[in-house]
Amino acid sequence: MKKTLALAAVGLGAAFLMRNKDARDKISKQFDDFANTPMRGDKHKDSRSPQTPSPAHK
Repeated sequence: MKKTLALAAVGLGAAFLMRNKDARDKISKQFDDFANTPMRGDKHKDSRSPQTPSPAHK
């Protein structure tokens, strides 16, 4: 029963996305944004750079 309901929900969602271009674009943008987020443990130079004190605060 749960499997049938899950498949029905997926089918209805797919039908909705096929008919609604704005919703497709929104979902596509969310997946693109998600793909660009770093994985846990990955360190990028931009995200966690050490802060150096400014010369005015000596």
